[in-house]
Amino acid sequence: MARAEGDSWDLANSVGATATMVAAARAAATRHPQPVVTDDFAEPLVRAVGLDVFTKLASGELDSDDLERDVGFLRMVDTFAARARYFDDYFAAAGQAGLLQVVIIASGLDSRAYRLRWPIGTTVYEIDQPEVIAFKMATMAEIGAAPTAQLRTVGIDLREDWPAALQEAGFDPAHPTAWLAEGVLIGWLPAEAEVRLLDSIIPLSAEGSRFAADFGTVTGSSPEAKEQARLTTEGWRRWGLEMDLTALTYPGEHTDVAALLHENGWETTVSRLTDLFSAAGLPELGQVAQQVPASTIKFVRAVRV
Repeated sequence: MARAEGDSWDLANSVGATATMVAAARAAATRHPQPVVTDDFAEPLVRAVGLDVFTKLASGELDSDDLERDVGFLRMVDTFAARARYFDDYFAAAGQAGLLQVVIIASGLDSRAYRLRWPIGTTVYEIDQPEVIAFKMATMAEIGAAPTAQLRTVGIDLREDWPAALQEAGFDPAHPTAWLAEGVLIGWLPAEAEVRLLDSIIPLSAEGSRFAADFGTVTGSSPEAKEQARLTTEGWRRWGLEMDLTALTYPGEHTDVAALLHENGWETTVSRLTDLFSAAGLPELGQVAQQVPASTIKFVRAVRV
């Protein structure tokens, strides 16, 4: 089903299922002998969602290489492991710089508030739809997980006045903030909504604030990319999952996040997936680097000066 204004979803369908896919990949990566990322909460979160293919991937019942070949998303587990490591390292650097206020936008099944070692005094704000927040909090409580920082959740749709809700939860725009928009600005929003989101973040960011995100699009416009997307959709369907990324993303040009931030007084550093693989010590992407999404997604870290 194509996206529409005012549409909704949960973690088992539409764009919500992609969050479960990413968590399943982190769980699979955690099982590697020398893991790039360790997320012991990913598997129980994925199990609680209940999508069979992702539960099997997370638990190790399904060989990730077999799944990746079948759905045409080669190096999927490594991709999301490298992305998680990139943003984990970003938060580590922000903490070393003295930032004690963190905001994770569209937090989904992100478990950083529970698995990272935060500096004493850190407050982590997680923003997502109320149902998603409630689901994750209940699941974490059920397995006895405790946050490693002060965690404040903000259950609100990003199409609503989330900046007001964030401040009502205790967020102080006078303090520098480490923002994360992982998996948010890659086609799931219309271009104007991407700009609106960034235009909301910038005035809430005191000098010294930091921002990190991936941006671009998870789908391509070339005939080759469209054929790849079609085969991927058919592959997921064989595994009992309706996940057509072309239908879930908004077409057209998307926001150059790094350029927009730079124009507003931020120092930016842009990376490609090949850079993330190198930093994580993973084998090179090879020909996969020329395919979507490796060829269409960039990563940015920025500091407001």
